[in-house]
Amino acid sequence: MQHGFIKIVIAMFISACLASCGSLIKPSVTTGITQLEKGNYKLDQTHVAVLFKINHMGLSTFVGRFNKVDASLQFDPANIAAAKLSAVIDVASLDANNPDLEQTLRGSSWLDTDKYPQAFFKTISVSVLDPNSAVFAGELTLHGVTAPINLTVTFNGGANNMLTGFYTLGFSATSAFNRSTYGIDYLVPAIGDQVAIEVFAEFQQQ
Repeated sequence: MQHGFIKIVIAMFISACLASCGSLIKPSVTTGITQLEKGNYKLDQTHVAVLFKINHMGLSTFVGRFNKVDASLQFDPANIAAAKLSAVIDVASLDANNPDLEQTLRGSSWLDTDKYPQAFFKTISVSVLDPNSAVFAGELTLHGVTAPINLTVTFNGGANNMLTGFYTLGFSATSAFNRSTYGIDYLVPAIGDQVAIEVFAEFQQQ
């Protein structure tokens, strides 16, 4: 009986210590674009997801992701209009949770990754929507075609990350484009023309 009581006390002590540690490493996040720190930022490769969504025969929304992406951000809260975001996506890193389908989508009828292995985004201009979000108007180069695209970015905030030692910005972003604009029109309209993009990322100040 006594041993059981001691085990319970020890378990409670460990739980309290873990909870305390969690509180200590949780950063104090500052929100609002103008309150964030100026700097040059690189993508944190361990905290990024780039998802794509497309209508499948009017029955469902197919969701996939790209597993290899890199990006940089130049950011000054005093001059947000001059912010620059650039990104490169390894198109062959397409992940559809189905190896056979992934090979099909990498093929010449779709993304043709042997010929066009990467996609690129770069900012042309930035306009503020509200205290936490902005539109990054830019150009997307995909499948050998470059066309304008808007990325709506929501800044979740910034904080000093005790685990990495870097001041970090977190944001999410959304966009959409017609794949036919980039010459990827196979099976339209059975497979939707419009592709929705969602990005979740953290950037570390360099």
